[in-house]
Amino acid sequence: MSVSATSGKRRSALTAVEEANNAQKHLLTAKLKARFGDLKGMHFALWGLAFKPNTDNMRDAPSRALIGVLFAAGATVTAYDPVAIHETQRIYGDEPRLTYAANPMAAVDGADALIIVTEWKEFRSPDFEVIKQKLKQPVIFDGRNLYDPKLVRGLGVEYFAVGR
Repeated sequence: MSVSATSGKRRSALTAVEEANNAQKHLLTAKLKARFGDLKGMHFALWGLAFKPNTDNMRDAPSRALIGVLFAAGATVTAYDPVAIHETQRIYGDEPRLTYAANPMAAVDGADALIIVTEWKEFRSPDFEVIKQKLKQPVIFDGRNLYDPKLVRGLGVEYFAVGR
């Protein structure tokens, strides 16, 4: 195989990966719109802002695409991330549609649904009963597949995972 053929295959593989990553960013949005329809006036809790856990890197973070879609639809967001809050504040400045919580449960308080975007360790075993009490309706959109759908649904939570 020639060098240019190998290089072309690498480029097409990278292109495919980028396309898959971009499509993945929009799956949560599609699930939100399918569940709620019009998002205008809704308020969402968002767990995880960073591109991946253990970093404050927001470059190409799925949370940015999601936040943009939610804002465009007329929704507001309260976000929590254990590391990336300061970087998010730098990016969004004094954006009035975005507020920040001191902890995961504070983000959930009074939200229409919880959306999980980054798989931080502290999100892996939450108190689902407290989540149910704090949300306006017990609905979770899990973009990282952190939980067993059967278990969460058995607790009375409407659960939407991506890729399952």
